[in-house]
Amino acid sequence: MNFRLSALGLTLLTMVSACGDSNTSKIVEKHQFAYAANINDKTISVYTINQTTGALTAGTAVTAGTGPRSVTVSPSGKFAYAANYYSNTISVFAINQATGELAAGTAVSAGSGPFSVTVDPSERFAYATNFGSSNISVYTVNQTTGALTTGTTIAAGSNPWSNPSSIVIHPTGKFAYVAIPGDDAIWVFNINQVTGQLTAHSIVAAGSGPISVTVDPTGKFAYAANDVSNTISVYTIDQTTGALTSGSSVPAGSNTWSVAVDPLGKFAYAANVADCTISVYSVDQTTGALTPSGAVPAETGPISITFDHSGKFVYVANQGSNSISVYTINRSTGSLTPRGTVVTGANPSSITTAAPL
Repeated sequence: MNFRLSALGLTLLTMVSACGDSNTSKIVEKHQFAYAANINDKTISVYTINQTTGALTAGTAVTAGTGPRSVTVSPSGKFAYAANYYSNTISVFAINQATGELAAGTAVSAGSGPFSVTVDPSERFAYATNFGSSNISVYTVNQTTGALTTGTTIAAGSNPWSNPSSIVIHPTGKFAYVAIPGDDAIWVFNINQVTGQLTAHSIVAAGSGPISVTVDPTGKFAYAANDVSNTISVYTIDQTTGALTSGSSVPAGSNTWSVAVDPLGKFAYAANVADCTISVYSVDQTTGALTPSGAVPAETGPISITFDHSGKFVYVANQGSNSISVYTINRSTGSLTPRGTVVTGANPSSITTAAPL
């Protein structure tokens, strides 16, 4: 059946109801920036990260396509890409390495309702999940300009209404993982290292309505945020085949849309849209198992979560309050301390950070 993204449904793409309406070593970077995709005003917000406090200073927002649902940055920090849900395109931007400002390149076509976009670790290939057409668009990346060249598409899901929503690439670049909420499953793909083409490998069950999937920095574990069952699915990754083996799922808050693991692989966090909280977990670095350690409040409709590249700060896009919440991470316990909010455009649906090399 056509997946409806829980009771909140695709209305989260246009509005979010108020909270409670639904029952070791450090990486030193020269510059760090943050970007938020604002689905309802066709813009990408740009920020500079204060690497001492984590505070965000707004730069100049840029225009994307209609309904930017997701934004990602290439591994080198040179380019940014936005999946435009309503115009069925991927926007391309070059990142000013000193200021973080974005310069628009030439957008390319995607399938129907592109929901997320990502770039592989080699920066040779990019992939977009198309929610409406239930497939994945494959692109080659010009490593000098960041321009995308359209390749093939591959079906993702068991039927035309499977609605693939999220894609993540394994750190080796050999495997791709796709959350398929209409199938309540994660699909595993092998990646051709020469062409970037995807070949379906296996399917593993998730909770109800898996809306996003992530892989930990070591590439040993994967996690899926289940919007309908309000859980996080836990998997170990076979390093040879990329296959997933299910572990024990853990509870999250209400309507969990995003899960992320910190850059050191010690803690995981989940954004819960309906109860306006961030769930906190410690990660067993041997098994990948998650141990819940409470939750902290966010603003209205927290929908996307990311980190700065040092792992000191957490950033959460709040779609209902048009803001980004900033937190510091206790490196011993993983607990979060709120450090304020900054304003975004209309209904931010995705946030990411960049640390140009």
